[in-house]
Amino acid sequence: MSENTDKKIMLEEMKKRLADSLLLYAVTDRHWLDGRTIDEVVRESLEGGVTFLQLREKELDDETFFEEAVRIKKMAREYNVPFVINDNVDIAVKMDADGVHVGQSDMQADDVRALIGPDKILGVSAQTVEQALMAQEKGADYLGVGAVFPTGSKDDADEVSFETLKDICDAVSIPVVAIGGITYENTSELKGSGICGIAVISAIYAQKDIKAASEQLKKVTQKMIAE
Repeated sequence: MSENTDKKIMLEEMKKRLADSLLLYAVTDRHWLDGRTIDEVVRESLEGGVTFLQLREKELDDETFFEEAVRIKKMAREYNVPFVINDNVDIAVKMDADGVHVGQSDMQADDVRALIGPDKILGVSAQTVEQALMAQEKGADYLGVGAVFPTGSKDDADEVSFETLKDICDAVSIPVVAIGGITYENTSELKGSGICGIAVISAIYAQKDIKAASEQLKKVTQKMIAE
């Protein structure tokens, strides 16, 4: 077997593992803490079966953010769950996160890739086929597409139709997760879109029983993808 063939097989295996890990993608939001600590709610979600974790902090100072990220990364390691930082590439590099996720208004994907290196996970938000193809070309490993339903988590999130979501999945060769307004009740509506998982905030972290909410979301997402 040639070296090129070996490399191709290895890359395909890495892609397959990433797609599997994106099944239930949790994005933190301290707005929903309700007296609990970020560490407590994250652990509950991991115990419930979250398969991918993004730390999203918009208002913390860098020192506090860094310390929190180090703790959460250690926790994610206990559950063998990939851990990425939202937007803050400097923090992600400094504390050696598994990767970073950036939006369309943040740093360009190829610039982020140059900073994090070839072995880290790079996720990029997209809302159109053009954005998706560009992100893939510039080094994205997966895409977050949405908002697929109305959402209050991001004020500037425009809705993406089911047809556009499906077109994006058909156009790219990297995994796609849907995000935005996803709940236990509407997850099944994403059936047939081509996504490999869902990314949620309030559907997990706004719930009183975070572990149970995670368990239920994981089951309904597995069913939706298998159908």
